[in-house]
Amino acid sequence: MYDFNIAAGTKPELYRDLHAALDALTAGEPDAIANMANAAALIGQYLPDLNWSGFYRFVGDELVLGPFQGKAACIRIPLGKGVCGTAAASHETQLVEDVHAFPGHIACDAASRSELVVPIVVEGRLIGVLDLDSPRPARFDAEDAAGCEALMALLGPRIAG
Repeated sequence: MYDFNIAAGTKPELYRDLHAALDALTAGEPDAIANMANAAALIGQYLPDLNWSGFYRFVGDELVLGPFQGKAACIRIPLGKGVCGTAAASHETQLVEDVHAFPGHIACDAASRSELVVPIVVEGRLIGVLDLDSPRPARFDAEDAAGCEALMALLGPRIAG
């Protein structure tokens, strides 16, 4: 069992502690699914106001559902479709304050109002995306994007296979 001391203070402190916890959880573990599962659980437990945290893996030419915390989700997402597909196709983080205003948004959970999707790219190769949803509009900001990008920079090589 893991028991982490995650700061409830500022966002930089929160992401610093999440980074250390993710490092401890995934260091030396070669199984990508196990590492994604623990990452989804860690993020889901410690980031406030989330209703979904998880991964889509890049398989073949589409995103396929990976480990997550939350309601059952869409299984396959084409590149370029929705927030996840856009992040995967562009290799750029997508920070969406209002998912209903995002062209082509794919609604897996009607309660979601805002979304943050971080592509996981290792040595130029797309591995997948981290997808975070919140029932709160404008839940995510630039600090969340930077914090999650740092988490995925750590996790990426540990799930790249």
